[in-house]
Amino acid sequence: MRTIKVNLDRKCSSSYEIRIGNDILDRIALLIAKNHKAERYAVVTDDYVGALYGKKFIDVLKDIGLDAFMIEFPSGEASKSMKTVLDIAGRLMDNRADRGTCLIALGGGVVGDIAGFVASIFMRGVPCIQIPTTLVAQVDSSIGGKTGVDLSHGKNLLGTFYQPTAVFADLHFLKTLPEKEFNNGLAEIIKYGIIDDEKMFCSLEDNMEAIKSGDPKLLLSMVAGCCQIKKSVVEIDEKEHGLRRILNYGHTLGHALETISKYKITHGEGVALGMIAAARISEKTGYLEKEARERIEALIAQAGLPVKISRSMDGEKIITQLKMDKKKKGNVVHFVLLKKIGLPFINGHVENGVIAGVIEEMKK
Repeated sequence: MRTIKVNLDRKCSSSYEIRIGNDILDRIALLIAKNHKAERYAVVTDDYVGALYGKKFIDVLKDIGLDAFMIEFPSGEASKSMKTVLDIAGRLMDNRADRGTCLIALGGGVVGDIAGFVASIFMRGVPCIQIPTTLVAQVDSSIGGKTGVDLSHGKNLLGTFYQPTAVFADLHFLKTLPEKEFNNGLAEIIKYGIIDDEKMFCSLEDNMEAIKSGDPKLLLSMVAGCCQIKKSVVEIDEKEHGLRRILNYGHTLGHALETISKYKITHGEGVALGMIAAARISEKTGYLEKEARERIEALIAQAGLPVKISRSMDGEKIITQLKMDKKKKGNVVHFVLLKKIGLPFINGHVENGVIAGVIEEMKK
């Protein structure tokens, strides 16, 4: 089991550990009992993960003497709503939860976002442990304390910064991931290579087939590498005032595409298309070499992710949706662009015409 510590004490926040291993569910339960004592534990999950792992995990917790119960909600992005938040809060009350209760988020990014959000507001804040079961959540969304729910206007427009008390990433969960979900996680791994670690990017180019086949050593290396990058950024800029914005590479356009498609485009697919668009904008504005842009597009295709936007998507609607981005300032939408692989920067002055041109270029 690898351990990475997120050090936030100097910012008056709680530091915590990310533990990564393979087939470690029993050890996770023991570590929770030892290091994260609570009167009760509420395991929040969706009905898909609940059926696969929920009952087993509840039994493991009960077997070591912990008082635990499970709350399920329907899987999918459609559940990232205030309705789900209120439903979970009501069920916590029905189960006599109080400030002595610890929430455990067992699931992917949707579960982690919702459980973290509920934990941040229930009884004005209760502890939350993240146990991510998807590749996206293990390398990205479970770390750093972002929580959120969607509005009809766009993605993650309500939320809080609320750090977990621990993160446990068990690579065994990835064995039951559908290929499409696994590829979603590859989009986030590619992002980390692009924005911070050219060696990781090269390793992905050389080993993509082995990674996609589930090579345990490569997967452990990639997951740990991404967690190390994210924790380093979060330690410097916990609440996204500056440096942390580079983690949004590909997400600005990606979130817009997700919203407009009513989430038929998955998070990873949106990010993949957003990364290509950002690389093309970087090239067109004179920052990025053509060869680097072509390598980015080739790697995304190699991962089994989309490289073209559907012709049915209206370019003007996409640009309008971009202006709903929660990270904008006034009417300025900030893009993360590239000077080279491993060297991103924030640019808030991309002309609409350049964005529209890139969108049209990328259509099938």
